[in-house]
Amino acid sequence: MGFRIVLATLLALVLLAPTAAFADSPHFIRADASLNTSTGALVCTFKEVGLGNTATTERVTCSADATATYACINGGGNHPRAANKETVNGPLVNGGDFPVRNGSVTGSISLGPLSAGGFSCPNGQRLVLASVSYSNVTLTGAAGDSASVPGTFSLVLVNIA
Repeated sequence: MGFRIVLATLLALVLLAPTAAFADSPHFIRADASLNTSTGALVCTFKEVGLGNTATTERVTCSADATATYACINGGGNHPRAANKETVNGPLVNGGDFPVRNGSVTGSISLGPLSAGGFSCPNGQRLVLASVSYSNVTLTGAAGDSASVPGTFSLVLVNIA
């Protein structure tokens, strides 16, 4: 009789073990990115699952290598043929805490564009964001799981050629 109880207990443990392991294996089932055509920001969207039932929030970050070109536009709406444009490059990272529901989390995170820094325009001209580009886009969860978003995301907001 004692042998049957031990056997039944071991069988129950074996059957329950894969469920418990799956519930604690966070991973992204969706990781996408798109461009906000009015601001030049990169918008990372995601769904992460396998977070279990004990977590109430999940910290997710989006990172990318970014390039932004700023230019000066004169009162007539034209870009003078002078060298008054500036291109900046660098990494961007942003994140947030998202509510976990039924072991998963969905959301979106905006990045960028990079700042023009100290670049400014002469009197009578205004500074505009002319173009942006993002590559090496990666979403990362708090547990260290990550998902890469393939491709380069580029947008020309003002033609300065």
